[in-house]
Amino acid sequence: MEKTTTLNLRVDPMVKARAEKVLSRLGVPMSTAIDMYLNQIYLTGGIPFSVSLPKVPDTVNMDIMTDRELDARLKKGFDDIALGNVQDAAEAFERFREKNR
Repeated sequence: MEKTTTLNLRVDPMVKARAEKVLSRLGVPMSTAIDMYLNQIYLTGGIPFSVSLPKVPDTVNMDIMTDRELDARLKKGFDDIALGNVQDAAEAFERFREKNR
C-alpha cells in the first residue's frame, strides 16, 4: 500500500528514543510501528491496550495517608536531604533499568 499521508507529531524525546531502541532491535521502522498502531485502533475499535492508572503501593499512596503520616514522610525526606542522604536521580533510574533488564 502506498503511503500518501504525512503525520506530524510532538513527542517526548526520551519516549521516542526508548521506542526507537526497541523497534531497531525488532527491525521495525518507526513509521511501520505507527501504522501498526493505527491499524489496531481501527481493528479493535479503540486503544489496543488497557489504559489505566498504575497501582500505587499503599506505603507511598498519599491519598490514603493521614495528615500525620504524610507530614512524617515529608519530614523524613527533608531530614535526609539535610543530612546529605541523597542520590542522583539519573544514576538511580539507570541502576533500576539495569537491574530490571
